[in-house]
Amino acid sequence: MARHSLIELEAVLAIVRCGSFRAAALELGMSTTAISSAVAKLERELAVRLFNRTTRSVSLTYAGRIFVAQIKPALENIQKAMNTARSQQETPSGTLRINTFATAAREIMAPLVLNYLQRYPQVHIDIVTEGRLVDVVAAGFDLAVRSADLVPSDAIAIPLGQMRRMAVVASPAFFQNQAVPQVPQDLLNHPCVRARLPDGTLLRWRFEKGGEQLQLDVDGPITLDEASLSRIAVTSGLGIGYFMEMDVREDIAAGRLVRILEDWTPPLVPLCLYYYNRRNSSAAFQAFIALARDYAAGRLAQPELLSR
Repeated sequence: MARHSLIELEAVLAIVRCGSFRAAALELGMSTTAISSAVAKLERELAVRLFNRTTRSVSLTYAGRIFVAQIKPALENIQKAMNTARSQQETPSGTLRINTFATAAREIMAPLVLNYLQRYPQVHIDIVTEGRLVDVVAAGFDLAVRSADLVPSDAIAIPLGQMRRMAVVASPAFFQNQAVPQVPQDLLNHPCVRARLPDGTLLRWRFEKGGEQLQLDVDGPITLDEASLSRIAVTSGLGIGYFMEMDVREDIAAGRLVRILEDWTPPLVPLCLYYYNRRNSSAAFQAFIALARDYAAGRLAQPELLSR
């Protein structure tokens, strides 16, 4: 009788969950070749094909659907048993998977994530950044960070509380030959660095003051989909940029960028860390939640340089 490893069974479920071998390999931290080999080995031993494969898609065969329906509850029970065992550990260890968008990841990296890793060096944190909202549980994540208005109503949320704002900036050299905009509409007369959102649409610059709200479709010589690239373009004098304040705060303080229209950029909705209730959560998970609550309450000092 053949003995199948958990990784082969987990590979099958990951492919079903993610919709492709490549995405499943990324989720499991394997190469695409390794996950393909694991599935092929399992199919040989079962003498049945589990997946229909084409160059564009992958889907379960009839036998595959029956197989997944039977192994999924069993693997979930195994995972619960392993989590129960881990929850008895005094020292947090293992892996925590966090889903968030890139800006939020930058906001929590130093004050929360690095603080946590400094305290619990036996834990590995796997952060996945993406613009789209995902089903945290179905995608295999332990935690997620989103704006408070995007947190599912059935999730447990910890408001992180730090004030977030947008900042409109340009290089000092840019304004040597350009009039400084006094109201948002003035931006339409200046070249701007445009941003493309993960869904492919262009970011509209939002402003608010005294109850008046505006959204502008600015124009300019370049469109980018990554904040660090936009920052390079703006600091080089290519045009005016629209950033999360935290991404350009140091540049403003150092004089590399000049901030404008500050009174038109009020505070944004705060971030929240959210998760779903677990009966047997790991020590690593519990420790992260406790640290997040300390962070939200302003009780965390900035971490020193890690020496892992």
